[in-house]
Amino acid sequence: MSFLDHLEDLRWHLIRATLAVVIAGTAAFLAKGFVFDVLLFGPTNADFFTYDILCRLSRLVGIEEGGFCFDEMPFTLQSRTMGGQFSAHVWTSITAGFIVAFPYIIYEFWKFISPAMYTNERNTARGFIFISSLLFFLGVLFGYYLVTPLSINFLGKYQVSEVVLNEFDIGSYISLVRSSVIACGLIFELPIIIYFLTKIGLVTPEFLRKYRKFALVIVLILSAIITPPDILSQIIVAIPVLVLYEVSIMIARIVTRKEERKLKKQKQ
Repeated sequence: MSFLDHLEDLRWHLIRATLAVVIAGTAAFLAKGFVFDVLLFGPTNADFFTYDILCRLSRLVGIEEGGFCFDEMPFTLQSRTMGGQFSAHVWTSITAGFIVAFPYIIYEFWKFISPAMYTNERNTARGFIFISSLLFFLGVLFGYYLVTPLSINFLGKYQVSEVVLNEFDIGSYISLVRSSVIACGLIFELPIIIYFLTKIGLVTPEFLRKYRKFALVIVLILSAIITPPDILSQIIVAIPVLVLYEVSIMIARIVTRKEERKLKKQKQ
């Protein structure tokens, strides 16, 4: 295929992926009550799953009045522009559509790059769509059930003075939830990224082990960005990311060994 033919092929993959997002987003738009009242505003309720578990844990360790034990959040949500709620509805639906359609987006991406691979490489990466989708959804769940509640609990209760009331704009609240969920979903794709970087020779296990200390600093910085500025929340978020980094080292080691065996067979 010529360069222009590749561009035409890419265009149709992008169109189909976009169409999938639009269809899933339309379904989310129509399911407004569930998306907003149950999912989006769920972490503002005192009986949310995460608060209930953390409240019980805090009481088990002897903290009767823990920061996660409360009857209601001390803040209100409001829309201060004419199109604020409609805009929030549209963009939330698009975000939900992207999350739901992610496996198909990855499928279209795979269909575009797979013809450039050898048959054995395609067989090796056969589970790419399933694994990448699974990691993404695990990251989304991690962001929704852990990062988002921690952020809302800290920022929603934080006050510089009792004179100042916490009355947040709906756009600000949705932005916090969206960034937490999407960021965690993409961060959990780290093993997949390392796999492909190792395949093309840009990353080696030795490189990852050598710069593990720098990776730790980067992970802590990312944790500080996507979580409220308290040490406990940053540690809770950093632990699974560090585990993913160690898993990535193992994946890089496996890929490197396979490549070395392949070279030996070719020499023989």
